[in-house]
Amino acid sequence: MHVVAVDIGGTHARFAIAEVEGGRVVSLGEPMTLRTEDHASLQTAWQAFAAAHGGDLPKAAAISVASPITGDVIRLTNNPWVIRPSLIPERLGADIYTVINDFGAVGHAVAQLPQQHFVHLCGPDTPIPTDGITTVCGPGTGLGVAQVFQTDKRYYVLPTEGGHMDFSPLDAIEDAIVRRLRRTFTRVSAERICSGPGIVAIYETLAEMEARPVPSRDDKTIWTEALDGTDSIALAALDRFCLSLGAVAGDLALTHGAKGVVIAGGLGLRIKDKLIRSGFDQRFVAKGRFQSMMAGIPVKLITHPQPGLFGAAAAFAQQHTGQ
Repeated sequence: MHVVAVDIGGTHARFAIAEVEGGRVVSLGEPMTLRTEDHASLQTAWQAFAAAHGGDLPKAAAISVASPITGDVIRLTNNPWVIRPSLIPERLGADIYTVINDFGAVGHAVAQLPQQHFVHLCGPDTPIPTDGITTVCGPGTGLGVAQVFQTDKRYYVLPTEGGHMDFSPLDAIEDAIVRRLRRTFTRVSAERICSGPGIVAIYETLAEMEARPVPSRDDKTIWTEALDGTDSIALAALDRFCLSLGAVAGDLALTHGAKGVVIAGGLGLRIKDKLIRSGFDQRFVAKGRFQSMMAGIPVKLITHPQPGLFGAAAAFAQQHTGQ
């Protein structure tokens, strides 16, 4: 059967038509990306996709949302849209639907995608284990976290809000970043640093430590200057970001009892080459008495261009077409 797959984040909403069968995704069509700020609601964005698609859409919806899925009023963490699942049949014309947390959807993608959609970051260069727990985390507008528990017969995805756990600084520079953030936030979560917007606090802290002027720059500018190497402080901020992400990913793996870790999110893919060459791996394993255990965990980066869309369709397939 065909289903409209939707992946709603803090900045963009992505749409595609997927074909699902037997609990799995058969194919995923060409995606369409809309800016959430250009649309008043999911319904109006859905209508824009329908118009671009040139006809009636399938009466089935697989919706991934960057928010906890609780109750019948879903307020996105980094997006003003409000989604009410009970109104989906009326507003979207979908007779059957699945609504899932965005990193829950990525967890489904991790469980269903072939190994060629993953590249090795650190640890043993072996495939993601097909039994036990895999931790999935990734920086984007926020820091998404999920767990995938696999057995020899099936898999289960456990969405979490692990990105909102406390950030634990490991050196004087991270102490200074946390102090800066505490001027605004009483509690500093991992997401305040290990997300796209988090690069701003890192950049401003490093500039201040060097007694340089601290220009007001948004995260997009800093990421651009870091990746093209035109600003040395931005480049240093990127290096620090990779270190902090390695530490947080290791904390999550240790907490989950993971046998494998997958880094996801559009930003993760964008900084793939930096992650491989950074100190991410040293920070990931630096867990005191558990260092040797952490060194035995394979860490991968998902390279599929639309894991949220694929995963939303996979979640729908498991719920509505699984055997």
